[in-house]
Amino acid sequence: MTDPSRTPRRALLAGGAALLATPALAQPRFPDHSIRLVIPWPPGASADAFLRVIAEQAGKRLGQNVVPENRPGASGSLGAAALKDQKPDGYLLAQVHPGSYRVALASERPTYDPMVDFTFIIQLTGSVHGLVVRADSPWKTWQELLADAKRNPGKITYGTLGPNSTQHMAMLEIMQRTGTEFTHIPYRGGGELYTGLLSKQIEVVADASGWVQLVQDGQFRLLVVWGAERMARFPEIPTLREVGLDLVVNSPYGIAGPKGMDPGVVKILHDAFKDALDDPAVVAVMARFNMPRLYRDSAGFETAAKAQVAVERENLRRAGMLPPGR
Repeated sequence: MTDPSRTPRRALLAGGAALLATPALAQPRFPDHSIRLVIPWPPGASADAFLRVIAEQAGKRLGQNVVPENRPGASGSLGAAALKDQKPDGYLLAQVHPGSYRVALASERPTYDPMVDFTFIIQLTGSVHGLVVRADSPWKTWQELLADAKRNPGKITYGTLGPNSTQHMAMLEIMQRTGTEFTHIPYRGGGELYTGLLSKQIEVVADASGWVQLVQDGQFRLLVVWGAERMARFPEIPTLREVGLDLVVNSPYGIAGPKGMDPGVVKILHDAFKDALDDPAVVAVMARFNMPRLYRDSAGFETAAKAQVAVERENLRRAGMLPPGR
């Protein structure tokens, strides 16, 4: 026989269990709407081309669009800045790279801290950099350019994507090591940079491999590449090491979100982008721009970023560009 005194207790327990279960049932699956990916470069840059195609392929795996959003300027740091104090729900992501760490370190009043304000999701690739001149330039080789720069300190102008950019910092080191002086002219993006070279506003461009097609089309001449190895597309062009400078610049980068993201959401995003990294469409863009596969998982990316921040701090200190107390 049922004890009537026990019925209310059973009902109360059942009701409590139902209440406890309700929030879990109400939680939406991630992602349940589109994701924004901030690309801190203008359309047409090599990183832009890569990030757009991997965003498209990751979106297919996530079942939601990953929408690219270009925010060029500030030496490629506006993607990192966009993450500061944003909701860590996984719906706002951005490319982060050594230049974005460097901008924060070099600023007396940084708008973000790369070691505090990000959730590192995945490291993907890097950029092959190099020096190009116009096809009608008098310099046929790096050695000829270097000799002219030594004869005429400060006369030769070169363009990059801005002060403290990877290209600018590498050029400062090249000048220090070779005893030369070039005059720096900053630009907002690759399109403006290449137009500046073609229109003879500047004489040299130091940039990632967005110049590949212009070299192939015969408008630019590539003098030297900054990677560890020669580019398969231009096997006759030497590396910096081969011309006597023990320097490799590959600028590894990846995708991050705001600080405090849920580990489960991080894993979903990581897995989608990792799988997309091997998609034939992504591999084709990487081959086009000679981009290396520099994959690291979330923990590995964060560890590598911390090490890179230390490197960038030391480079800035050596160049006299680190603010006091940083």
